[in-house]
Amino acid sequence: MFFLGIETSCDETAAAVFTDEPRVLANVIASQTELHAPFGGVVPEVAARAHLQKLLPVIDEALRRADVTLQQIGAIAVHHTPGLVGALLVGVTAAKMLSLALEVPLIGVNHVHAHVYACRLAANRDIFPCIGLVVSGGHTSLFDCRSALDTKLLGATLDDAAGEAFDKVASILGLGFPGGPAVEREAATGNPEAFAFPRSFLHDDRLDFSFSGLKTAVLYATFGQGKVDGPLPEGPRRADLAASFQRAVVDVLVEKARQALRRTGLPRIAVGGGVAANRTLRSALERMVEEEHAELFVPPIPLCTDNAAMAALAVEKWRAGEFAPADLDAVPAFAG
Repeated sequence: MFFLGIETSCDETAAAVFTDEPRVLANVIASQTELHAPFGGVVPEVAARAHLQKLLPVIDEALRRADVTLQQIGAIAVHHTPGLVGALLVGVTAAKMLSLALEVPLIGVNHVHAHVYACRLAANRDIFPCIGLVVSGGHTSLFDCRSALDTKLLGATLDDAAGEAFDKVASILGLGFPGGPAVEREAATGNPEAFAFPRSFLHDDRLDFSFSGLKTAVLYATFGQGKVDGPLPEGPRRADLAASFQRAVVDVLVEKARQALRRTGLPRIAVGGGVAANRTLRSALERMVEEEHAELFVPPIPLCTDNAAMAALAVEKWRAGEFAPADLDAVPAFAG
């Protein structure tokens, strides 16, 4: 049984071919980073137009790499929520047309839940039940995942997502886009204790996040209290700002993950999303789970960032008979 997965939720145009084991045969991603870099962030209209241009060639390439013909595909999976509505519509429309033309089932996949499932793909074994921590440009969420399809939201960001904060701080420091890798590179030579940045809700008895205050603290530390621009920092000072910011984000993410493990009593945690590629975060999570006697699952970097292979969550839905209607719609908001 071959599945075709489609991802167009934000700024990556992706297609994957996987089996019902599940096993990924091909995972093709066309990045739009160069298109959005001049703007310092993702421009929704630019993203949607690029998806229109790239999606069919990306699908063709995925089929070619998998050595599978379109006629051999038994189901179409698509990330239909959450994301940028214009971008989502490109993928959802293509998926519906392919499902209709091939007369095969259509399966809608929640993009955020799929980030947790990427850990299942990488581990090549069942990882449920577990805590799911999704840390990306648009989402910072904790889940109680009793199975791949039974997920309960435990907490989420009340404002900026962690990845969004990385992008904004990179812009403040003049490091460019995308912000996550840029801040991590700059932080490598900095002192993470140079600036005492806030860590919202760190010891509160709640599993929510907030990074807007941290972003503002970096802004004022860079230019002065109440100021929003000025000469960009350079050298060791910029590295210290980046390292101190990164440490504050990591401290909060790790502590909330620890709290979630203790509250639920679950024995493992699965971490997905683009920020999961951050090496400082990975190392801190490894130390934490060792202290908590828990297991940690983090996928390789190509499965952390947006991709279509993680749409293999559709295999679980296919087994459960959870198929999408022909009028499946793009839903930009995250419903939990």
